[in-house]
Parts: sequence; C-alpha cells; structure tokens
Amino acid sequence: FPFPYTPYRIQEQFMEALYGALEAGRVGIFESPTGTGKSLSLICGALSWLRDWEEKRRQEEARLLALGAGGQDGLSPQQARPGSTDTAGQPDWVTAFVQKKEERDMVERLKEEQIRKKKREDRLEKIRHNVHLKYAAKRKRCEEDEAKRLLQLSKEALSQGAGEGALDQLDHNEEELILAEYDSDDEKKVVSGLEEDDDDLEEEHVTKIYYCSRTHSQLSQFVREVQKSPFGKDTRLVTLGSRQNLCVNEEVQRLGALQLINDRCMEMQKNKREKKSNEENEGKKRCVSRTVCPFYSYEQMQFLRDEVLAEVQDIEQLVSLGRETKACPYYGSRFAIPAAQLVVLPYQMLLHEPTRNAAGIKLKDQVVIIDEAHNLIDTITCIHSAEVSGSQLCCAHSQLSQYMERYRKRLKAKNLMYIKQILYLLEQFVAMLGGNVNQNPGYQAVSQTGTVLKSINDFLFQSQTDNINLFKIQRYCEKSLISRKLFGFVERYGGPASAVKTNKENQKLAGLQNFLLTLQQGSDKEGTSQSPPVEAEHNQLRTASPLMQIEGFLSALTNANQDGRVILNRQGTVGQSSLKFLLLNPAVHFAKIVEECRAVIIAGGTMQPVADFREELLCCAGVDSARIVEFSCGHVIPPENILPIILCSGPSNQQLEFTYQTRDLPQMMDETGRILCNLCNVIPGGVVCFFPSYEYEKQVYGHWEKTGLLSRLAAKKKIFQEPKKANQVEQVLVEYAKCIKRCSQTGGQMTGALLLSVVGGKMSEGINFSDDLGRCVIMVGMPYPNIRSPELQEKMTWLDKTMPRAAGQAPSRVLIENLCMKAVNQSIGRAIRHQKDFASILLLDHRYTRPAIFNKLPQWIRERTQVKPAFGSAFAELRK
Repeated sequence: FPFPYTPYRIQEQFMEALYGALEAGRVGIFESPTGTGKSLSLICGALSWLRDWEEKRRQEEARLLALGAGGQDGLSPQQARPGSTDTAGQPDWVTAFVQKKEERDMVERLKEEQIRKKKREDRLEKIRHNVHLKYAAKRKRCEEDEAKRLLQLSKEALSQGAGEGALDQLDHNEEELILAEYDSDDEKKVVSGLEEDDDDLEEEHVTKIYYCSRTHSQLSQFVREVQKSPFGKDTRLVTLGSRQNLCVNEEVQRLGALQLINDRCMEMQKNKREKKSNEENEGKKRCVSRTVCPFYSYEQMQFLRDEVLAEVQDIEQLVSLGRETKACPYYGSRFAIPAAQLVVLPYQMLLHEPTRNAAGIKLKDQVVIIDEAHNLIDTITCIHSAEVSGSQLCCAHSQLSQYMERYRKRLKAKNLMYIKQILYLLEQFVAMLGGNVNQNPGYQAVSQTGTVLKSINDFLFQSQTDNINLFKIQRYCEKSLISRKLFGFVERYGGPASAVKTNKENQKLAGLQNFLLTLQQGSDKEGTSQSPPVEAEHNQLRTASPLMQIEGFLSALTNANQDGRVILNRQGTVGQSSLKFLLLNPAVHFAKIVEECRAVIIAGGTMQPVADFREELLCCAGVDSARIVEFSCGHVIPPENILPIILCSGPSNQQLEFTYQTRDLPQMMDETGRILCNLCNVIPGGVVCFFPSYEYEKQVYGHWEKTGLLSRLAAKKKIFQEPKKANQVEQVLVEYAKCIKRCSQTGGQMTGALLLSVVGGKMSEGINFSDDLGRCVIMVGMPYPNIRSPELQEKMTWLDKTMPRAAGQAPSRVLIENLCMKAVNQSIGRAIRHQKDFASILLLDHRYTRPAIFNKLPQWIRERTQVKPAFGSAFAELRK
C-alpha cells in the first residue's frame, strides 16, 4: 500500500482487512482507536483497492475490444456444428447470432465510453497544466457581466422615460406569492434544470467510494489528509455540502435558516425555467420579471466541475472557487459526482433517502465508508424523527387560513383542496393536544398533562385523519413550495405596521400581526423557535415558517406502522405541548444502502460494544451474517503508557456504587472528593473528571463547597466546570489549557487544572485531551440513560418484542448497557491521542468488574485493565 511514511503494523493490518472486505463485497465494522492514523489507513486502503479495480476493468475492456477488433466469431467449433439444437430448443446459429450481437453491442458501448473517458481526462489534464485556460474563462465571464450591466442600464433608462404602467392590481412582488396551478397527482416528469443538451449530461457513474462523517470540520480534516496522501495528486475528489455551507449568493445566504435557503434557491431555478419558456412565448402576455440566480449558469458550473475534479479541494476552497468563477458550488459539485472517484459528504446526505436522490447520489454497486460511526443508530433515528409544538401548529393554521382568504379568488381548485386538507390536519392535531386552533395556544391550559405514546395508525384514527392521503399531501408540499409562499406572505404582512399601506384590506391584517406577535413571543419563551441571526428588532418575525417544521412531521407519519411511534407530550398550555414522531427501527432506512452498495464499511475510534450494530442495524436490515466482517485493532502506544484501573472502594473503605439510590448519600460524595484530592496530589497537568449528568455534577460541587473539600482541591488544581452553553465551551478549554501550561512552566503549589465534565456533554466527544491536557481521566459511576424517559421505554419494549434474547439477557437490558458503555468508551478514549501519549484511566464503581460490562470496554483498554478492591494499592500504582 502506498503510504506517506512507514505505516504502523496495525495500520497495515487495517488496510489489508479493508481491502479484503471491499474486494469480497462485505459489510465491515472496523474499529481503530483515535491516534492510530485511522483516516490515512482508510484513504490508502480504499484508494489502493479502487486503483486495482479500475486497472482490472481496463484490462477486461481492452480484452473485449481486441476480440471485437479481431472480428472473431466467439464460437467454439463444437457449438457451431450445423443442425444441433441447444437446451432451449433453438437452433445453434440463432443462439450464436444473438450472442454475437450482444458482444458487438457491448464493444460499441465500450468504445463510446472510452472516447468519453478520454475526452474527460484530456480536459482535466489541460486544466491542471494550463493556466491560460483559467484566465480565458475568467475574461469571458467578465465581458458577459459587463454586457449584461449595460443592457440593464439601457432598459432602466427606457422604462423611466415611458412612465410605469400599473398593469396588474397586484404588484409583482406579491405575484410571486400565488401558488402555481398544481396537477402533479399523476406524477408528470419534472423538467430537469439543465435544458442544454450536452454529451456529459447523462454521464456514466464510475465505481467510486462515498466517504461520510459527522461534521463539516471532520470532512475538511479528511480532505486535507487525502491531499497529503500519495493519492492526493491524481484522485478525482468532490466534497458535497448543504446549500447553507455552499451557497455563494449573498441575498440567499442572508435568509439564515436552512429551509428558507433551500426554498429560495429552488424558486430561483424555477424562475429561470419559466423565464426561458416565456421568452419563447414573448408577446403573448406581459410577464412579471422574477429574480434568477446569477451563479446558476450551466457553462460556469461545468467549468467549476472540471476545476473540482482536476484538483482535490475542501469545502472552503470550493466556495472561494465558486465566488471567483461566478458558478454555484452547490450544483457544480453535484455535476462532478458521476466522474469522481471519492465523494466526501456529511451523514445526513447519505442516510436520508430524499436528500440522497436530490443530490444525484447513486449507490448501486458503489462503496460506502461511514466514519465516526459510533452513533450511527442514534443518527439515523434523529434524522428520521420530527417534533412540532402546539404553538407551531396554531401559528401555521392561522397563517395558512389568512393566506387562503386573501388569495381565494386567484387560487385554482386543486390548490384550495390541498390547503383545506392541510388546515384540517392542523386542526385535528391541535385537538389531539387538547386545544382549539382558533384560540391563542399560550392561554389554553391542557386538562390532562403527561406523555402518551401511540402507534402511527392509532394516532391517525383517533385524530380522524386516517382518510387523508399523507403521501399526496407530502408530494404537494414539495412540488408547490407552499411553505415558501406562506413565508413570503407572512414576511410581507406580518411585519411592523409601517411596512403596510393602510386600506380596508390591511385593517383585517392588523389583527393577524398582533396574533402572530403573541404567538412568536410565546414560542420564543420555550426556545423552540429557531431564529436565524438577523437584526434584533426584526428578529421575532424572521423565524422560519412553522409549516416547514410540520411538513417534516407529516412525512414522518408515512413510515410503516410498526416502525415508529407518535408521542403526545401534553404540558401546561397547548402552546408548550408537542407531537413527536419517534423512529424505532433504524434498519428500515439503512436497508436500502446495504442492499444497493457493493460494500459498506462502518468505522470508528471506539465501536465497542459492536453487538447492537450487528443485531439492530445489519441483521434487521436483512444482511446475511456471513457477509458481516469485524475488525478491531490495538493501539500504537506501548502497554506501559496506559493504566486503566477499576476501583471498587475509596480511601475510607466506602464501597463505590453510584446507583440512583446511593449516589446522593453524603458519604458517597465525600468519598469521591477524597479520591480526587489524593489523585490531584500526585498527578501532574490536567485531570478530567466525568459525571453521569449535569444535575449530579452540580449537586456534588455544591456539597464539596459546603464541606470545604473544594478549597482543598483548589489548592492543587484550578477547577473548571463544563459550561451548559455550547458557545462557551471553546473559552473554558482555552483557559484550561493556558492554566496547565502556566503551571508546568512556573512550578510551585499549583500543579495544573481539574475539569469537571459530563458524559455525553460538549467535552466528551470530538475534543482531544492530549498530552498534559489529560494525564488522568476519571469516570464517576456508570452513566446509564434515564430509563424513565417514555422514548427509551418504548424502544425497550419494541426490542424485546422484535429481537431474539442474546446469552440469556433481554434485548432491552443489553440496549441499556450498550448505551452506557458507548458513552464511557467515548469519554475515556479522549486521553490517548498519539503514539507517545500516556495517561491513567480510573473507573469509580465496582459494577465495572461484572463480565457483561467489562467485556464491553475497548480491547486495547480491556487488556491492560487492573481491578483494585482497595484504594491503597491503586494509589501506589498511580503514583508510580
């Protein structure tokens, strides 16, 4: 395997196992601890396989072409004996003729494909080596812009001379708010946005690797690794992202909320198509000029596509390239998918089928690598779950009925029918929460509070909406862009009164504004409304249209009855209550990926416990167990660089067991404090201590303050607490690191810092406590999830019904243990980040010694773990 430096032995093993899995078309679960160069192993292993595979195909094609050129009959002598018949009862010469025709067709196809490939490769070579080309394209664009500007100026001069003719009683901005005629029930083929016919349009998808990870920063990091690898020069790589990350149109970017950006973009494209057809029908009627996106130009995007394929670029480089070439990076990068060898994309895009189809991603016979996959099951569940609050339902109902009233005369019957159905749905949903749509949801008290779970069918029957075809409604919302029109309407009439000219019509609307304002303030209090960052005085009116949230909920209700539940959460008022859809069976959405792909690799730093991937995800998705391979490699650090200890009792022989019942006892909190005090005396640098929840961390901290233990701790280490707000995390970490650095340089009483963290909080994932930042990681108790949560209880019941019992344990029990140990493994894996790093890991709870739990620790930690019944011997080991 080509590698930028001499690989570790475990990296070689990793690449060999990966190569084997891709070659045999398996589904692999790969675990390689952080700090062992996992990304590079993935890149070099997978791209080596791809290179060999392409080479094999090339040879096979060359062989076939040679056969075709030699004009051989491709018949063996015994086949060609006249008069004999084959098993199907057809004369041999017929079979032979058909075979020859198939071979000839295939050779023709191959020839065409090779010509296309050659063209593409020449084009990319040119771009790589020819700077003039870039500038020529740039110059051409500047000239076009200049011509456009002059044309615009002359048009304006003319129109000012002529005086504006008020041709329509609606001004043209309002014209945009009216729904177009809708007749998509019989699924007409939608025109693609590319009318230009071009030989590249229907480009063949070459065999490629789709690599996905959780966050954009992880993807950028991965792309930089590819750039540094031996494959960095000649791999055709494209990075995909959302419009929010890739849009270069300032006016659209300003909308802030993802859904609004998407809708505005789609609308501009639609305008572009209409403009085309209107220019053809010029003169029939005066058409309203609507904005089209200047970056959505086919030529420029093709140019961008070639640039992207010629040189490996990450998202930032892609965006600046888009600005420079005046081409849309979002669509330009999509054009590059068919020819790319490596497509780098975020989770959501791959795992959510509608998004995948919209992006033009075809998985048939391709390879998918899902990195950072320890949360894969949760991620799939989250992507496909949806929640709407009572105030959103009421708000949408109010907006939609006002919209219908105002434009009733202009809307076609089909539109009115669908709007009425949506209004009916909203009404019934609010009634399910115990409210009435026509009253302010903030002031309607709910009679029976609490949480109720229902199957999808029960929910639809009880809300009396089972006679409405949700699939059709979903399609209508998508095609008619109704939420976008509604948003425009509210933006126009829901604004401050000064923006609206007074007349009779608007006195009616003043009531709507006041109502909208009360709704908005109601929902702001709960913090449910996601407002994009805009000017403050305008803020409360600029939340994304509530109908957008509701569309997500409606599409969730189209899942199969047994795969999900609807949770009715009734709290205080109707406005605060909510409906939530919970997906129980993530496998239904993963099955398609596993079926279509040639191979799927699920990789991560800590994948233990692996059982739930096998059972819940793969077996449920119908993967044959023979197709699943597991690979787990050790760590690159020498055994003596890590000291994991399970501690069963503290300095005063108090047994450590942090259950819900015992953890609040003063003696437990005292004992934890004593352990920390002792450790901080001998451990240099940083100590990170994880608590099972924010509440418990706060309680312990308060107790230590009262007993004076906190001040004893603070004499040795400066104490930091994990902030609850995400935007403060960075600052706390910077301070923590500065303090440790200062202490190590100056020496003296203070030896470093102590960071009190929470499992599953901001610090337990994706943050590195390398070297002095984490010389010891302490886990207080076992972070079991809250079993009282209705969602978890429903999931447990579902598992017990659908899954086989494993080794005498109920599947629900296994789930709880797996969730707990996944969280533990994520947190303790933060300390060792590279080959020379060293740290100690302390698990405070005697329950960690139980075999079922102990075996769920990562192998490289498990092998080196010592169980210490008493504190004395553990302390001696740590001291050493």
